[in-house]
Amino acid sequence: MIYKLAVSFYLQYTTMKQFIIFSFLISLFINSFSQSNHSVYIVPQPVSMQMGKGDFILKPASVIELSATDADAKRVANFLSKKLSAATGYAVPVQSVSGPSNSSGNIRLSLFNDGALGSEGYKLNVSTSLVTITANKPAGLFYGMQTLLQLLPKEIESKTAVKNINWNIPAITVTDYPRFSWRGLMFDVARHFFTKKDIEQYIDQMVRYKFNLLHMHLTDDEGWRIEIKGLPKLTEVGAWNVKKVGYFGTFSPPAPDEPRNFGGFYTQEDIKELVQYAKERFVNILPEIDVPGHSLAAVVSYPELSCTSGAENYHVRSGEEIMDWSHGAPPIALLDNTLCPANEKVYTFLDKVLTQVAQLFPFEYIHMGGDECPKNFWEKSDAIKSLMQKEGLKTMEEVQSYFEKRLEKIVESKGKKFMGWDEILEGGLAPNAVVMSWRGMKGGIQAAKMGHEVVMSPTTFAYLDYMQGDPIIEPHIYATLRLNKAYQFEPVPEGVDPKYIKGGQANLWTEQVYNMRHAEYMTWPRGLAISESLWTPKTKKNWNDFTNRVEKQFERLDVAEIKYAPSMYDPIFAVSKTADSLLQIKLSTEVNGLDIYYSFDNTFPDRFYPKYTSPLTAPKESVMLKVITYKGKQPVGRMIAMPIEELQKRAKGKNSEEE
Repeated sequence: MIYKLAVSFYLQYTTMKQFIIFSFLISLFINSFSQSNHSVYIVPQPVSMQMGKGDFILKPASVIELSATDADAKRVANFLSKKLSAATGYAVPVQSVSGPSNSSGNIRLSLFNDGALGSEGYKLNVSTSLVTITANKPAGLFYGMQTLLQLLPKEIESKTAVKNINWNIPAITVTDYPRFSWRGLMFDVARHFFTKKDIEQYIDQMVRYKFNLLHMHLTDDEGWRIEIKGLPKLTEVGAWNVKKVGYFGTFSPPAPDEPRNFGGFYTQEDIKELVQYAKERFVNILPEIDVPGHSLAAVVSYPELSCTSGAENYHVRSGEEIMDWSHGAPPIALLDNTLCPANEKVYTFLDKVLTQVAQLFPFEYIHMGGDECPKNFWEKSDAIKSLMQKEGLKTMEEVQSYFEKRLEKIVESKGKKFMGWDEILEGGLAPNAVVMSWRGMKGGIQAAKMGHEVVMSPTTFAYLDYMQGDPIIEPHIYATLRLNKAYQFEPVPEGVDPKYIKGGQANLWTEQVYNMRHAEYMTWPRGLAISESLWTPKTKKNWNDFTNRVEKQFERLDVAEIKYAPSMYDPIFAVSKTADSLLQIKLSTEVNGLDIYYSFDNTFPDRFYPKYTSPLTAPKESVMLKVITYKGKQPVGRMIAMPIEELQKRAKGKNSEEE
């Protein structure tokens, strides 16, 4: 229509030569206008993309052409067929082919040697007639498939057929491969138990964004979650506690008559099925058996593993306080939740456990914890004192180092590599240990400079159990990690040889995570930020561009019925006192382009209320500030009711957001 009107007008006043030039310029304008509607919102951002002209349209007659005989490649093709069929209602069958494609409207998957792509890279080309994904390995086809799905309309995420949709894919050429080989998420299934189906669901969600490592925290004070044959009490006793809800760590000790029936565990068959499920989606599972601290469930099951008399009277923790953190780390234990480094039965026990763990998990690493080990009970132990004298150990840190070095030998005897949290550096690092750095980046830097492999998972950027918005609205925990901070994650610190940094991961501890929906809420969208930090070239990261893409991912997650936190839309409060002691309130947002509306009169603000433009002063007798964010005419943030009393406390330096 634009072209016809322009031509009609212009023919009245121009020569033919001028008309040809004019037509060419109009054509460029129309093509530009058309392409502007083809913005793509892929997470993580690919290495390179070049937009083409026009669209590929998936049609009822479209098929997936597979020119590879590899069993894993066939599985990728079948995954894609199932996904496309469910949402479109089309058959989209898989056909084995050889030679060039002869059919317009098809999707073609091929394995082809390209040294630049590595084992997980891919090339995706979309023209108006054909979609091709090529890769060196089936994993690359799988990740190319994830990108292709993000190029389709959001309705492709539907589990049931959606009608009256044009299944168009913008013409584009993508070349893509990961920055790091270790792109992980840790799921704590010990604090609260999650079923095999839950874990499979989590795997399906993480691969959407090209994660390839699931770290399962299988044991802790609150539960032992893996069946070990010959040690039945680990799951008969150690997998169960008393159900409590509220704020973990503040619960009263369970009464003797309260039923210990809350929890669960994975049978060895469950583990085999999970490992296979993950493998089919190109995910490795890293098992963690957390010792010598965090071992109350094991001690309750087998009290002879403790240094401390009376351990037979302990119970699996239900969330009551068992540590005194008032003096910092390591904590002072109120009861002894450690395995005894001076007890030979401990090493026999661990050898038996690790023999079976190594057989169940084909991944080359086993994580053995080592974090937050209290030592005050060791200090009182005659057995520990004898061990120190015998081995020439001078400190409790050296006692733990003695334990870790013996443990490394057990792990290596099973054909595996030994990994632990950065506390294993204290007292001397085991010779071949791999360090997972969680207390900031310092431990990882130290280990890398010593020539050890490192995985970065610092609290500073990657702890998904932290609050992601204001404490007044989020389930309370001791710190906050906003999306913007998570996006700043850079796994390779300055001055460190990158060859020692295997990659990174985000950790979801579940003390305050009671169900799968909340696990999703805590993971997304911060998991998107971590994904981009681990896959995308550092130079291509851009916060404003990322948030635009996150907003589009929200729409897709809505269709997929995956829960996420909208916290990036919520206002951020900064408070202070003026010279005359009035409360001054500054409001801001993580995302650009939002308007904040507010009220002090206890009513519910919308976009017809006062808009925030400069710092606010609370009226003298007001009791509540209510705020909400809008994008244009649409509310996007949650209504937050902030008591003035709470702001007064924050102005005095108490209960601030960044605790």
